[in-house]
Amino acid sequence: MSGALLLFGYAFLSNVALSVFPHEPAVIWYGAHIGGWRTTFVATAGTVLAAFADHRLFVPLIRRIRDRSGARPRPPALMERVFRRWPFLILAVSGLTPLPFFPFKVLAFSTGYPLGKYLGAVTLRCLPRYALLAWLGTAVRLPAWLFIAMFALLLIPSLRLVPWPTRAAT
Repeated sequence: MSGALLLFGYAFLSNVALSVFPHEPAVIWYGAHIGGWRTTFVATAGTVLAAFADHRLFVPLIRRIRDRSGARPRPPALMERVFRRWPFLILAVSGLTPLPFFPFKVLAFSTGYPLGKYLGAVTLRCLPRYALLAWLGTAVRLPAWLFIAMFALLLIPSLRLVPWPTRAAT
């Protein structure tokens, strides 16, 4: 049970808000160690909990910022218009594409997309993706060093997004 609990926690941390931690290596690793379907459902549950936390935090925050700014509503950009037309489909299908999920997450929050529909779309987005990754872990037993290398390679580009402190020029 501890492996599933660790995976759940990691899935939550690697999918919450602005996390820089990659989840793919963990899903592949746990697929080989706790089984494909168990990995799929545990990782999906952790991801859905992260989506719930993000939605409950960011939708009200964005509304508050808009209300305080007093800015007049602007016409939606093309990406927002397309998102508003098929939000559930776009959120659910984004997990099956190499497109990053973050822009769609931001659109869901900024448009006030309903929590239940958002969580449903995130679930449908994660289940096939995590099932495929977990299956890969069971089908191809990779050595631990390769997972460490994969984790590092996926983490390095994300580290550019971290606002590192800089030294003031003297």
